[in-house]
Amino acid sequence: MKRIYLDNAATTPTRPEVIEAMQPYFKQSFGNPSSVHFFGKETLNAINEARYRVAQMLGTKDEEIIFVSGGTESDNLAIFGTAYANRDKGHHIITSQIEHKAVLEPCRFLEREGWRITYLPVDSAGMVDPDDVKDAITEETVLISIMNANNEIGTIQPLNEIGTIARERGVYFHTDAVQAFSHIPVKVDEINVDLLSFSGHKFYGPKGIGGLYVRKGTAISPYLFGGYQEFNLRAGTENVPGIVGIGKAVQLSMLEMDAQIVYIASLRDKLVRSLLEIEGVRLNGHSSQRLPNNINVSVDFVDSEAMVINLDFKGIAISAGSSCTAAMKGPSHVLTAIGLSYEEARSSIRITIGKDNTEEELTYFLDVFKDVVNNLRDMSPVFQERRLGSK
Repeated sequence: MKRIYLDNAATTPTRPEVIEAMQPYFKQSFGNPSSVHFFGKETLNAINEARYRVAQMLGTKDEEIIFVSGGTESDNLAIFGTAYANRDKGHHIITSQIEHKAVLEPCRFLEREGWRITYLPVDSAGMVDPDDVKDAITEETVLISIMNANNEIGTIQPLNEIGTIARERGVYFHTDAVQAFSHIPVKVDEINVDLLSFSGHKFYGPKGIGGLYVRKGTAISPYLFGGYQEFNLRAGTENVPGIVGIGKAVQLSMLEMDAQIVYIASLRDKLVRSLLEIEGVRLNGHSSQRLPNNINVSVDFVDSEAMVINLDFKGIAISAGSSCTAAMKGPSHVLTAIGLSYEEARSSIRITIGKDNTEEELTYFLDVFKDVVNNLRDMSPVFQERRLGSK
């Protein structure tokens, strides 16, 4: 069966060049980076090279990059670390209603510990209003956490404006850039952030590795204790192969990102135009301020899970939203936050394009998708009643 992968926001395949770069660090170059002998220095040098590449990508200094296990740990370190290091200044955090669970759940935990969390609303395109951020800041506010781009609907937030407000008010600003990093240009000084989270497997690197940018001077505490690795912010022997892998993926991305953005966005725009020609299909998220690879649409009278399953039977992989919440019951918190009804949210799917997808694959997807939607609507009593009523 022909298989087409259109769920690149969930994860991406590790590039062959990345795997090749990692392989020596599983066998011959196996030293512990904390060891003072040759074997340790060899792996420490490899870590430092990867750190340098990530710093280049973000336009910052090597010592401001902390390697962790992935996006979830990075978000958790940013939130808990900043909260606990600054609790003598206040117990208030500002975030948005459409953040990833890796941000929302730490915030909810802190609420149970007595912290006050402001969950800002978004507009129908999923955009946070910077004025809402400004109005929410109090003397007790120690952190603002607003994602760079949403993992479900792809909307890119006005981080520069929010970061400027945060800096003027002396509040630390964190962004979850897991979906944005390496897919759009991200420079920490341009978006005025103090902390930024990223994850390797979202841009053709390995799973199990990610990082946190921490601006020099930011008050942050570790929440894993043991050794003094990663500038004493993340204890534990480093995942050397993973760090080498993410460094290689970043190196390749810096060479190819501009061309990939143009190519992927052109595929996206063509597919969006075709999808919107189908009766009862609507685009979710911002029409222009969105990730180049992201398409999220609602399809009237068709259940999203049924679409995902039926497309999978045909060899096509998409999702009904965030893979991290796929097992949860009920509609997406992101889609309801932008004003979709329960039924609209339950009829929405996410298609995310990768660098290896082709126009031919998307044409095939569109043909199969139309058949799947028509077949499911034929089985929908509500749709049939509507069709009869319109005649």
